[in-house]
Amino acid sequence: MSKQRFDSVWDAIEDTPGDAANMKTRAELMRAITEHIRLSGMTQAEAAKMLGVTQPRISDLVRGKVDAFSIDTLVNMLAAAEISLEIRLNKAA
Repeated sequence: MSKQRFDSVWDAIEDTPGDAANMKTRAELMRAITEHIRLSGMTQAEAAKMLGVTQPRISDLVRGKVDAFSIDTLVNMLAAAEISLEIRLNKAA
């Protein structure tokens, strides 16, 4: 029995390469925002105020609920946190 190998968990669980890429991007943006919150020592309530969202949304963020956030929402949160976003594109292998 041969096992199929995937580059990421998203490649394994999403139906299309586009869906997997979308989820990978969201997860990476969420990691950046969560790390910013952690390093700043903010409470979830303080982070929510800074990012213009509710505390339950921050709870979803730090618990990794990727499906609860769009790329647009995450980019807006990064901007509110004054975190610049740099995009690098690579040809898929």
